[in-house]
Amino acid sequence: MSDQAEAGTAEGQGPVEIDEELARHLANKREELFEKFDIRDDFPPAVRQEAEELTDDVQSEVEAELDDRQDLREMTTWTTDPIDAQDFDDAISIDVRDDEIVLWVHIADVTHYVNPETEMWSEALKRANTVYLPAYTIHMLPPVLAETVCSLVPHEDRLAHTVEMHLDPETLSYETIDIYKSVIRSDARLTYAQAESLLDDPESADDLLEDPEVDLATKCEQVWDLADRLHEQRKEDGSLVLNPRRDRAHTIIEECMLKANKAVTHTLQWDRGLEAMYRVHPQPTPDQWNEALQEIQDLDGVSVSASHEDPRKAVNETLEEAPERQLNQIQRAVMKVMPRAKYMSDPFGGHHALNFEIYGHFTSPIRRLSDLVNHWIVYTDEVPADLGDLCSHASDKQKDAEQCEREYRQFLEEVGLDPAAVNNRGLEVVDGDD
Repeated sequence: MSDQAEAGTAEGQGPVEIDEELARHLANKREELFEKFDIRDDFPPAVRQEAEELTDDVQSEVEAELDDRQDLREMTTWTTDPIDAQDFDDAISIDVRDDEIVLWVHIADVTHYVNPETEMWSEALKRANTVYLPAYTIHMLPPVLAETVCSLVPHEDRLAHTVEMHLDPETLSYETIDIYKSVIRSDARLTYAQAESLLDDPESADDLLEDPEVDLATKCEQVWDLADRLHEQRKEDGSLVLNPRRDRAHTIIEECMLKANKAVTHTLQWDRGLEAMYRVHPQPTPDQWNEALQEIQDLDGVSVSASHEDPRKAVNETLEEAPERQLNQIQRAVMKVMPRAKYMSDPFGGHHALNFEIYGHFTSPIRRLSDLVNHWIVYTDEVPADLGDLCSHASDKQKDAEQCEREYRQFLEEVGLDPAAVNNRGLEVVDGDD
């Protein structure tokens, strides 16, 4: 490892420092990879202009929409994201009642601004996803959207697409599902660390809120109780959980988003009978599963439970009991035999890893084409004529994005940089004389 990279890998330090020459090497490598995988970096001027014009008067746009939307601004609502997040496109609310639990997942209403009549839509179809490289992001949509009108920042009115789920308090199954356009006002922007602290110390909510009447601590505790139960229920049902030691804040967001995605998929397929961009994940063959389980069994200090016929449950139990040092190897052994998930207009075949009969994406329209298209279908009941081609294109572009990231990370290692440190802390170009 080079001296400059070594200096930037310790925890708690600032950005990883590199000199101008290395910065040029990284830029050249990115350009090479973008050409190889046909990744569009810069936005055409017409797309940028269209996006910028939408940010002129956000409040007037919201007020013009109020009569046609559900007004949820008085509901306790909050976002939870990484500390360095630039946009906040999902928020949650909860109400625990005697006879039901009501969970609201609010997603920034991207399709209010990005629809088939816009240049941004056409550009999003070509890009298909946001590509995340260490310290460099290639967005699906112009970043100005995610940073303004489509960011659910606290204490400001925003347009949202809300999934309202009434759940049985015992089984957590859906009693009713309602999906509609709304206006929300987030009460707080929590980082994952703040959410963890709030669960440990409810009184810390006073430092996070403008309105002392908002009981955020109670709401966070309620949604954690729900998420914990949903998580355990998924494991019991056979959902593969490759990160069993995820903290409470991440678990809350993961489980709430999964529940919302599943609710939307349920509505599209069973209630409306519509084609959409469903997420299908084939299962490995029995031989492939046996290969993965044997590789895991051979790891030092690891024993695969023989008490489960379902290999997903066996892996879950193994991950929970395995030494920390072996978690990555176990995860790699499983991922090596897993077929690629893909987008399809026909949902049947299900999602093997999640063990969901039908599944699709809805909660990230700012960064995934599937979610953007599904928002449009949910709102209009209009299915794009070329949906099958869009599914194939989105699957291919996701594969390209993942391969691009792998090759860029490998290049970082070759030039003496730690990809994890770069990803977590960013880069800073410094003068070689400093």
